[in-house]
Amino acid sequence: MANSRRDKADSYTQRAHKEGYPARSVYKLEEINAAHRLIKPGDSVLDVGAAPGSWTLYTHRELIKGKGKIVSVDLNPLSLDPIPPTVTEFTGDAFSKEIRAKLVEEGPYDAIISDAAPMTTGNRIVDTTRSEYLAEQVVLLAQEQLKAHGNMVIKIFQGGGEQEVLKTMRTIFQKAKAFKPKASRDDSFEIFLIGIDKKN
Repeated sequence: MANSRRDKADSYTQRAHKEGYPARSVYKLEEINAAHRLIKPGDSVLDVGAAPGSWTLYTHRELIKGKGKIVSVDLNPLSLDPIPPTVTEFTGDAFSKEIRAKLVEEGPYDAIISDAAPMTTGNRIVDTTRSEYLAEQVVLLAQEQLKAHGNMVIKIFQGGGEQEVLKTMRTIFQKAKAFKPKASRDDSFEIFLIGIDKKN
């Protein structure tokens, strides 16, 4: 039986290991930010679904340049050692009353980023529905916790109501669009929704 490309460390995975990132997903954020300038030095950033920590680490190193702050939240702890000095980590459900209160305390934010994905079941309808729920919850957080002119990027599985989520985002941001980074695997049905310049 032929091995799938996923069985081999592709060039992005190899590069991530070489550069000290826990996962290849870092290059998705690199590409998204290069195209859309969502985060700048000194920003306050909320990373939802942050573990293992590639987006948090890249934001610390390359985007806020160690000057702003990052609040990282996930059901699992970050796999970063050490945790960068700009990072405040919360382990738990970002949408629970307890964790949400902590996020509010640390906010508001210049940018909200989320590479969060549900535990997949292999049932595409179940998986896309769960992904849509996650995306909607992050959009709600953005409505509450993003500063005016702030930016956002969230992951959603295609076929999971991304047009509806985009429609909502267009009421919140001056610009909202879908984007598929080259770093996404060819067989992945993930897409990223980008909101630019939150309305007052």
